[in-house]
Amino acid sequence: MHCPFCRNTDSRVIDSRTTDDGSAIRRRRQCPACQRRFTTVESASLTVIKRSGASEPFSRAKIQDGVSKACQGRPVSEDDLARLAQRVEETIRSQGHAEIDAHEVGLAILGPLRELDEVAYLRFASVYQAFDSLEDFEAAITLLRAEHPPTGEEPAAVGPPSPPRTT
Repeated sequence: MHCPFCRNTDSRVIDSRTTDDGSAIRRRRQCPACQRRFTTVESASLTVIKRSGASEPFSRAKIQDGVSKACQGRPVSEDDLARLAQRVEETIRSQGHAEIDAHEVGLAILGPLRELDEVAYLRFASVYQAFDSLEDFEAAITLLRAEHPPTGEEPAAVGPPSPPRTT
């Protein structure tokens, strides 16, 4: 590590802390030659291997851009998209691999997007999973309906019915 002030090739770490989101380490350093202090931020690089075989650095912004297209016209804010992209990155980094297939990135997007907005989820899944017929959409919708009761209906009660109220 070169000192940014005097270009000395040595420095001493005074303090180390993780960043707020836990994705990097912030180190406070001091140069033994000029005694000036400076900060460095270290993060592990994450590479995405695309279908073509090409590789590129992982980008939260690219996740947000792709998902925002599926969310057009939906009640989803930029903050929601930023949180989704952060969740996706955390999921991918937790796998402990420096390189990950683009397909795995798509799979990591589907869960959080489904929780965020089901219509956006269907839009994204239809492109990502290459829906090519109405049956594909129907199958995806059937799965969503199986997990959630129709709007306006209460979930089925569990246990014996309540006794009638007397007034």
